[in-house]
Amino acid sequence: MSVQLAIRVDVDTNVGIREGVPRLLELFRQYALRVSFFVSFGPDRSGRAIRRLWRPSFLLKMVRTNPVRLYGLRTLLSGTLLPSKPIGEGEPELLRSILQEGHEIGIHGYDHVRWQDGIESMQQGDIESELKKSMDAYWRIFGKHPLSTAAPGWRCTSLSLEVQERLGFLYASDVRGKFPFFPVHNGRILQTLQIPTTLPTADELIGRERELASVFLSSLGPGLNVLTVHAEVEGRAYLGFFRDFLEGVLERKAVPVPLGEVAQSIMKRSRDAVPCLPVQRGKVPGRSGWIARQGVLAA
Repeated sequence: MSVQLAIRVDVDTNVGIREGVPRLLELFRQYALRVSFFVSFGPDRSGRAIRRLWRPSFLLKMVRTNPVRLYGLRTLLSGTLLPSKPIGEGEPELLRSILQEGHEIGIHGYDHVRWQDGIESMQQGDIESELKKSMDAYWRIFGKHPLSTAAPGWRCTSLSLEVQERLGFLYASDVRGKFPFFPVHNGRILQTLQIPTTLPTADELIGRERELASVFLSSLGPGLNVLTVHAEVEGRAYLGFFRDFLEGVLERKAVPVPLGEVAQSIMKRSRDAVPCLPVQRGKVPGRSGWIARQGVLAA
């Protein structure tokens, strides 16, 4: 079985879209790659993540990753001591250029911090509002509806899965797991295909591993591999690591593929062969708090 690699670029902050995205686009041009961008369209309120400091695991991550280097002081104060700046809504021309270069764009929430920290308590109306605000911004920029969505922080609930089902996305990338599947909730199979992130992320390994490119290359397995990178991280301080990784990928003759093409292929040809599995909560080494993960069926 050949090795496929789908690269998902999350754009969570204003500095990510202003500085990280243009650098990543240049890198993708050099290697003739097409990838999948997921953009938060609303305000950058990253500074409000300070409320997570009560979690020992979050504080440990801050010490390990050096957030000032990763995100910059302006981002760490955004939405608190400094005013929020828009993310996707503030860069319509840049977003249009992403599509013009052959990449795809999905939505990554509207207020990234609000979703990641508050999804557990959000009611149907709140979830629908967050998704629709991003969908409306997408429509104003591109004149069409988005086909994909990715939950901020890999955090989703049964309610959020049901809401996004009604909104008609082709696929979602909300969870961590091993292979594409259809979610099962209360005995009902949802029709929005889930394509999980299968590999660890750089911010989960920074300070824990020394040779990041080697670690990621050794993690590639047969079949579909999904790597999530962050415009704020791989597009800035860790651009060199990402370049080394891409060179290693091409040397190994892994086949790059956008997530949208994976979804289209599955829905057209092998839909009946896709597993139907629950979504459960779990943890990932190097990441603070819970994430949604691909579950298993009870015996």
